[in-house]
Order: sequence, then C-alpha cells, then structure tokens
Amino acid sequence: MKNTILITIDTLRADMLGAHGSKAGLTPFMDSLSANANIFTKAHPTGPYTQASFQGILASSYYLEYGKEKKLNEDKTLISEVLKDSGIYTAAFHSNAYLSHFFGYNRGWDIFYDSMSDNVTDMYPFIRGSGINGKVKEFLKNYSFSKPLFLWVHYMDVHEPYIAEDSYILKIDPKLSISKEEMFRLFKDVILKRDIKDKGAVNTLKKLYMAKVAETDDYLKDLFNIFSTHNLTDSSTIIVTSDHGDEFAEHGGLSHDGKFYSELIDVPLIFYDRSYKPSRLDTPVSLIDIPPTICSLMEVDPSPSFKGKPLYPFEDISPYTLYGEAMGKLGNKEKDSDRPVYYMIGDDIKVIYREDKDSFEAYDIEADPKERNDIQDTLSDNRKEKLNKFIKRKDR
Repeated sequence: MKNTILITIDTLRADMLGAHGSKAGLTPFMDSLSANANIFTKAHPTGPYTQASFQGILASSYYLEYGKEKKLNEDKTLISEVLKDSGIYTAAFHSNAYLSHFFGYNRGWDIFYDSMSDNVTDMYPFIRGSGINGKVKEFLKNYSFSKPLFLWVHYMDVHEPYIAEDSYILKIDPKLSISKEEMFRLFKDVILKRDIKDKGAVNTLKKLYMAKVAETDDYLKDLFNIFSTHNLTDSSTIIVTSDHGDEFAEHGGLSHDGKFYSELIDVPLIFYDRSYKPSRLDTPVSLIDIPPTICSLMEVDPSPSFKGKPLYPFEDISPYTLYGEAMGKLGNKEKDSDRPVYYMIGDDIKVIYREDKDSFEAYDIEADPKERNDIQDTLSDNRKEKLNKFIKRKDR
C-alpha cells in the first residue's frame, strides 16, 4: 500500500498557476509538478471559505447538512478517522484556527498540530510555511515508516493580510515600494471594510496576494525536498489543492465571502504519482470526492457518511453534477450572514441561488468564464428543480 499525502494551500485561486493559463510565472514548482501529474482543470470546492469547503475536503460532506453549526458535527466522519481505524498512521500539520481541535478537526489523527498554543502576530496570524515545513521535517525524521502513512499539510501563507517579502514583490512589480506597515493598513482599511472604491489599492492588494502565491510555491518546493530525503516522492500519491480562492473586486467585493463565482471556487487539483501517466483532465469535479478517492488509493472502505465518490481510476470518471453551499456572509456584517447560498454545476452551466434575495443566477462558464453575463432568464425549470432538490434534501 502506498502512502498518501494531501497538501492544501489556503486561498489559492486556480488562475494563479501557469498550468491553468497564468503568464505571471508565480508557480514554477507547481507548474513543473503539474506537467508530471494528473491535473484536473475544473476542480471546485463545496464552499467559498474554509468552514464550508473543508467539510468537503476532509469529511466528504456539505456544510449545512445538519444546520449552521460552528463545530464539525459528530455524525460527520473525517478521512483521518477512517484511515486510522484501518491501521494507517495519520499526521496533520496546519495553522488554521477554523480547522483546529476546538472545531473538532483533531479526530482520528495520531499526530495533530494546529498551532493554537503557539504565539502569532496580527501581521502573521498563523505559522508560516517554513514553520510548517520544519514540523513536518521533524516528524518524518522520527517516523518509523512501519505503517502506511496519511499526511495532511496545510499552508496559510496566501491568506490575507498579504504581508509579502520584498524579494517576492520584486518579481511581481519592481516599481512597487511598500512597507509592511502599509500592507497591514491596506488589510485593515480596505479588505476588512470590503472597500473597493480605490482601484489602485485593490490592484496593490492583488499584487501582494500574487507575491504570497510565489512565496508559497517555494515552501512547496522545500517540502518536496524534505519528502525526497525519505523516499516519499517515490512511495506516495501526493495531492495538491486549495480550499477556495480570493476576490479582487471581480464581483464587487474582496476576500472570500459567501459567493460562488469563479475567483472563489476555481481551484487547482493535482495528483502526483510517479507511477501514473501524466494527463490533463477536463471533467468538472468536486473536492467532496477527495476522501473517497484517498480511501480508494489506500485500499480502504469509505465511510457510509461520505457524499462523494472516488475519482480514481481517473480515466473512468464520467461527468456528474457538482453542488456546494455556504452562508451568504459578507465580511463580519452579520445582517448578511444568516441566509444560505447554493450552487450547482452541470453541462458547463453554473446555477447560483441566494436565499436572502430568493433569486437565481446562471452562467455559461465555458463561453463566459468570468461570469459577466447572467443568463438566468433562459434557465430551464429542470435546472432550478434540480438545485432545489439539493437544497431541500433530507439531511438538512
């Protein structure tokens, strides 16, 4: 049985990668990885922010299955629980408070590092990639490899407040001179307030975001070097993905709120395994399928609670309908946070329903990838009924 490694990069948009068409050269390592991997070009999470998307990534479930709950419901099963019960060693290293032991994500791990007892700062409210890599390096140095390994590594560095290093800013815009204090001010005065009036400020924020993407690509390269010293790049299937993207005023906002547009739910999904023949797979897939896929790779029966299905073997995937749900939050403005929003993708049509407005939107995502032309007036009743069936399913 091979080891399986899941690497998740918080807030990474697919369009930042050269493998997804970017010409900015931000991700040379991920692009080289993609060239030698099975890469899904149309991968989508079940939600547009961490709480909504990671229930798909780690528990193969939808966010609102048991109502709006802050903690992971006990009826949901984490992939770590399934694997540990099957005799596989499970280890996790991350620094996202929403995925901490407090929210129930520590279930089923032999090693679970969530950094919640560590000191962080307002500018860097998480352990940076180099620190996460150090934890992984120390763990692997002491691991006996007597059992198959499932390792989850999560990076927070692309996430706001986008405090970027000069060396990476130089790669994005040599003319941009900005102090870390000014970067943090932009976070407080522009991002937190969702203020998009100053287009120059929004443009600067996107450049800082891009610099953080480039920085994280280097962290990933360093992590693979650590894996190589333990022969893990030869003996593992390595999955790289993201939980959601970030918006820079494409649809009137910033950060990652309760919306389902492409900038938030188009993410990379890479399966790297030297025994696989590399390919680009254009079938739309959901990250809710990651836990059952890991079970398939590790020859373990999935939990009956899993809503997804295995993506492996890749050549056997048939098109299917994708769904997602979240609360329609807008920053910390609670009046916009208590009504759900849903999406469905099928046959290159994305349908979005917002409960607060009791309204549908629809986009031809093949012809209109930036989702500028709402075609809901032409939306068939069948599509509406299909999404309504998901919304009104019994587990809600």
